[in-house]
Amino acid sequence: MTPFKILIADDEEGPRDQMKAALARLWPQAQLVAAATNGVDAWDAVLEHEPDVAFLDIRMPGLTGLDVARRASQLASPPQVVFVTAFNDHALAAFDAGAIDYVLKPLDDARLQRAIDKLKARTAPAVPAPDLTQLLQALMPARAASPRPIQASVGKEIKLIQPDEVVFFESDTRYTRVVTADQEALIRTPLKELIATLDAEVFWQVHRSVLVNSRHIASAVRIDENNMQLTLKGRPEKLPVSRQFQGLFKGQ
Repeated sequence: MTPFKILIADDEEGPRDQMKAALARLWPQAQLVAAATNGVDAWDAVLEHEPDVAFLDIRMPGLTGLDVARRASQLASPPQVVFVTAFNDHALAAFDAGAIDYVLKPLDDARLQRAIDKLKARTAPAVPAPDLTQLLQALMPARAASPRPIQASVGKEIKLIQPDEVVFFESDTRYTRVVTADQEALIRTPLKELIATLDAEVFWQVHRSVLVNSRHIASAVRIDENNMQLTLKGRPEKLPVSRQFQGLFKGQ
């Protein structure tokens, strides 16, 4: 049997190491694929490793555990999520109401063992994962109404581009391409860092290297069983949609 793949995300070294040790002791058959120190790296690790289970600290810099869980819930094969939180966190009652599991800091072996047992039961093929969508929408703080403009290079000029003007972002190993309806520019900010500053309801990640403004999507075209492309309003590019993100386009 393939071992469960586990992701841990906590910005504090002590709790992170405690979780590693506890999982090694209580769930030795599982495989720890990543231990992220912030939410941005946690999201990157979700895409890279496709874990079966993610233990997410609620409060992390960049992207919170709630942010990561919300983005992960949109994937074709989302991980099971267990939130890790301090006692008296405001979200505990909501998690209980939504039947979403959590463990408290400092970790208690008996409580973590119960969470592991539930995870094993829920990841059986016949058992659907709980729907996090409504719970996360209720818990997520609203993003700032007016995000800061993006400073991008166009030749020798530094352009200030409002996020709402961007049609899509596309990254390579050195730069991120910023494309609007009528111009293109380059920035050095990696895509995974941009994600933490943008509204997830508007900007959809559709590929490891592509973030698209959903208001500029004209259609999603299935090429074959495994491949999909987006056509855009007013732009000629065809954007790839990786297998992980095809669940965003289900039709109604």
